[in-house]
Amino acid sequence: MNVQDHISIPCFIFRGGTSKGPYFRAEDLPSDIAARDRVLLKVIGSPDIRQIDGLGGADTLTSKVAIVSKSTREGVDVDYLFCQVDITRPLVDTGPSCGNMLSGVAPFALEMGIVPIQDGETRVVIYDINTSSKIEAVIQTPGKRLKYTGDAAIDGVPGVAAAVVLNFMDIVGGKTGSMCPTGKVMDNIQGVDVSCFDVAMPMILMRARDLGLEGTEGRKEIDGNKELLKRIESIRMEAGRMMGFGDVTDSVIPKVGLLSEPRGEGAITSRYLTPHALHAAHAVTGACCVATACMVEGSVAYEFARRPEGNPRTIWIEHPTGMVDVRLETAGVGSELQVVRAGILRTCRPIMKGEVFVPE
Repeated sequence: MNVQDHISIPCFIFRGGTSKGPYFRAEDLPSDIAARDRVLLKVIGSPDIRQIDGLGGADTLTSKVAIVSKSTREGVDVDYLFCQVDITRPLVDTGPSCGNMLSGVAPFALEMGIVPIQDGETRVVIYDINTSSKIEAVIQTPGKRLKYTGDAAIDGVPGVAAAVVLNFMDIVGGKTGSMCPTGKVMDNIQGVDVSCFDVAMPMILMRARDLGLEGTEGRKEIDGNKELLKRIESIRMEAGRMMGFGDVTDSVIPKVGLLSEPRGEGAITSRYLTPHALHAAHAVTGACCVATACMVEGSVAYEFARRPEGNPRTIWIEHPTGMVDVRLETAGVGSELQVVRAGILRTCRPIMKGEVFVPE
């Protein structure tokens, strides 16, 4: 359907984990990357700090897009491309992935008929194009119908919903080819100890106290501290080069984790930067990275972490609005550690199904 000089594109809007955004079939978007990005900027309403002219919510957690297609890869059901749409600049970044938006990929694929629904539960194998990794999503489908209501709760989201179980596989070195891309578990950049890890999401892990923080600060204290953000960005720029990314000025990877000891029942406290603002909760992929670093002796995370016994073990990460859990199965030790599987429980909810309009 056209509205005068606009075209329409079918989409769903899902709340996936602690994020929200439109989900598209790849076939409904331009195949040319530059044209696709122009469409996505219009869909979200960027660049504009209010995103008043689009679907974005003027927050990095709601300025996101998921693109899904039927996969031709062996043993994979669908391919998933995540797009982070910059709020104030005309940029669409496909460098990182988003594990929260990933929560809605399998339900979207089932709703759109890309993958057939099974009775009881449906397992959907997803190939994450951003990180070259595979994830198995387990979705509740009693009577071959998607079930979104349930009793699962995740911190950072009000209420309860049906559980979405995400089992991450092949997540070590997805961007750099190595868990520790600098060749060391610990480096020192501008006088600050850092651990550079690439597990599900490339990250720079630092002690919060080395930056003058307690580690329990929220958005007001961190996002409002321009000198702090400037210092963190300077460290991130150098770490990006050391990790093999080159100039990361216009890239949101690597992300930043400010770590400290747990205050409650968790294994560690983390403040996750996206990277120029504090995440209201914690990224799923970032949680996998922090949890893995907790198990590697010599890392910034290792010195703070309570490490539960057993393998697999569940590592709870404390964040600004609660905790996120990672069920981590590993093999090997130290820098030779391998992640066999990282499981996370998420929820999602469909908010709208329809068509979004963009200028012709």
